[in-house]
Amino acid sequence: MFNLFIMMMERVGLIILLAYLLVNVSYFKIILLNRGWLSSKFQLMAIFTLFAIISNFTGVEITENKIISTDFLTVLSDNASIANTRTLAIGVSGLIGGPVVGIGVGLLAGMHRVIQGGGTSLFYLFSSSLVGIFSGLVGDRFARKNQFPSPIQAAGIGALMELVQMLFVFIFSGTFAEGWLLVKFIAFPMVLLNSIGTFIFLSIITSTLKQEEQMRAVQTHDVLELAAKTLPYFREGLTENSCREVAKIIKKYTKVAAISMTDTHQILAHVGAGSDHHIPELEVITELSRDVLKTGQLAIAKSKIQIGCSNPSCQLSAAIVIPLTSKKEVVGTLKMYFTDVTKLTHVEEQLAEGLGAIFSSQLELGEAEIQSKLLKDAEIKSLQAQVNPHFFFNAMNTISALMRQNSEQARILLLQLSTYFRANLQGARQVLIPLTAELKHVEAYLSLEQARFPQRYQVNFKIDSDLDALLLPPFLLQVLVENAIRHAFGNRKVDNQIVVQLTKQVHTVAIEVRDNGIGISPDRLEKIGKEAIESEKGTGTALDNLNKRLVGLFGSASQLHFFQNETGGTTVLLTIPIEEER
Repeated sequence: MFNLFIMMMERVGLIILLAYLLVNVSYFKIILLNRGWLSSKFQLMAIFTLFAIISNFTGVEITENKIISTDFLTVLSDNASIANTRTLAIGVSGLIGGPVVGIGVGLLAGMHRVIQGGGTSLFYLFSSSLVGIFSGLVGDRFARKNQFPSPIQAAGIGALMELVQMLFVFIFSGTFAEGWLLVKFIAFPMVLLNSIGTFIFLSIITSTLKQEEQMRAVQTHDVLELAAKTLPYFREGLTENSCREVAKIIKKYTKVAAISMTDTHQILAHVGAGSDHHIPELEVITELSRDVLKTGQLAIAKSKIQIGCSNPSCQLSAAIVIPLTSKKEVVGTLKMYFTDVTKLTHVEEQLAEGLGAIFSSQLELGEAEIQSKLLKDAEIKSLQAQVNPHFFFNAMNTISALMRQNSEQARILLLQLSTYFRANLQGARQVLIPLTAELKHVEAYLSLEQARFPQRYQVNFKIDSDLDALLLPPFLLQVLVENAIRHAFGNRKVDNQIVVQLTKQVHTVAIEVRDNGIGISPDRLEKIGKEAIESEKGTGTALDNLNKRLVGLFGSASQLHFFQNETGGTTVLLTIPIEEER
């Protein structure tokens, strides 16, 4: 019996070694964590059936209560039996995977034991299935609480399952006397060692999963802290300063070799290895980044060739490129670089996907805050316009002069002045207004200007007839028309023409405001609408704010475009999606 005990320890040790190797495979951990899924059950069934068959092949052959020394058992003689760890594998499969897995492994392992032969081996099919069912039912009770049995509980269940097996051996191994002699010889080492093996097996699984949970808790804490620290910078949008600070924070928490961030056309920040040639303000230089910007899909490179850096001394050998989106539009990329390709694992891929989602949400939040601020600025400007001495006194002086000559026209202008101020107040509190309301605002402004300078400006409106219910941002047309009147014609007093045209397309409306003025200098044409440009007649923020509001509401496809007309003057063109009042 002592020799059998030692040999059984070797077999149990083999199963424990396989278990240790198995639980260190990331894919197996995923199966365990999702063991309720049908696909996971089938995979667990396959894994533990293999364990059980290995147990059959490596068992200890016993003939007439004597140990027959063999290394690999394929076929047994009629009067032979096996002492093995099959019950251990079946019992653990049930405790982990439930009754479906337990009975599946039991049936398959029992069938293999029958095929091996040896005496009346057919009863192993039933005994193995019964062990699988019992252990599976116990495992199912724990699974409902999203738990595994404790190692102590598993050891007790393992011992009980082996005793069930011994009962079948006693009953079906020849006569009762023969059965009793065999059970006396093998029962103690098999019950004890299979119980200890089940204890160790469950200990390995539970401790590994607990470490996994602790590691995930630490990662979650780090990700939340990282998100909290990057949020203030993403509120500023994708700028060189904000991206540089964000890259430093991400590199600190992720321990990657380098972090790079881009917008849709240039590198905004690069921190870490390769910073000598991955320089901010350079164009997006790799095809990998261009593909991500185009497709909006995460990309992985596991070689220098795939990264696409043209610098021969570049240390970067692997990368994850994550698209950053706002309002379902790719606005930039986040790149995590590695100097050792083996450090780019599935964990890093999952982390990258999670960070991409978080940062995209933060960018959208930042855009919303910017829009809120722009709307607030618009409200402040509209309030300021009410008390702007230049605007107010010009209008009042014009009305005062008309009162002596044409009281009815003066009355109409007072109503238009009231309409203008009311439109300023109402528009500043709304995101979108009807086209009819915007046109009334423009007409009120034009009435006041044309009363001051009769016949100086001719403004023509060409608007498709079915656009009355169109919704558009407040001040859109008013800002463009006012900008043309104030800046397009200089001191020219005649033949100053402005055309406002709205053309309905399939899903959008093309808005065009063109003039026949003096045009815009090339250096200003590149900047106008993209940044504030000061002039003698204004602060230069109106077009900049309008453009940011359009991009924030509808995306970059709706930004302002400025062109020099071949015949002189300037054209402002934009498109907005068709949204109508309901």
